Amino acid sequence: MEKLNIPSIKCKIEIFSPVNPSEDPDKVKTAVLNIFPNCKIKVEKFSIEGYSNELHSLERVYEVIHSMHSQRIYRRMLKKNLENDTTWFYLNKQAAFAKKIAICEKSDESPLGPIKIVLTSTSIDTIIDWLILG
Repeated sequence: MEKLNIPSIKCKIEIFSPVNPSEDPDKVKTAVLNIFPNCKIKVEKFSIEGYSNELHSLERVYEVIHSMHSQRIYRRMLKKNLENDTTWFYLNKQAAFAKKIAICEKSDESPLGPIKIVLTSTSIDTIIDWLILG
C-alpha cells in the first residue's frame, strides 16, 4: 500500500458517540478505537469522546474513501456540514465495531446512534481536499 501523503496542517479531530443503556461502554470504545486507533478516549456514563490533533488519525477513513470510491458522498457531507473552520460527518457505530467504515447521512441511520467526527482547522478546505482527492 502506498504511503499516505498527509499534509502537515493543524487540525482538531473530535469523536463523539452516545452510549445507550443497552450498550456496553467498552464495546462502544472498541468501535471508536477500531476506526481511530491513535485517538485519546474519555469514557463517560452516557458517551464516549475521542480526541486527536493529528490528521494521521483519519488514515482508516481516508483509505476507505479511496478504496470504496465514495469520494462524492464524503465530499457532499463534508461541504454540507461545513461552517466556518469546522465540518463533521457520521459513521455507523455497529459497522465500526466490526472494523468497517460506513458513513451515515442522517443520525438515525445508525440504530444505536452514530459516531460523530468533527474536524476543526483554519485550513479546513485543504483538509477536505486531502481526504477526498488524496
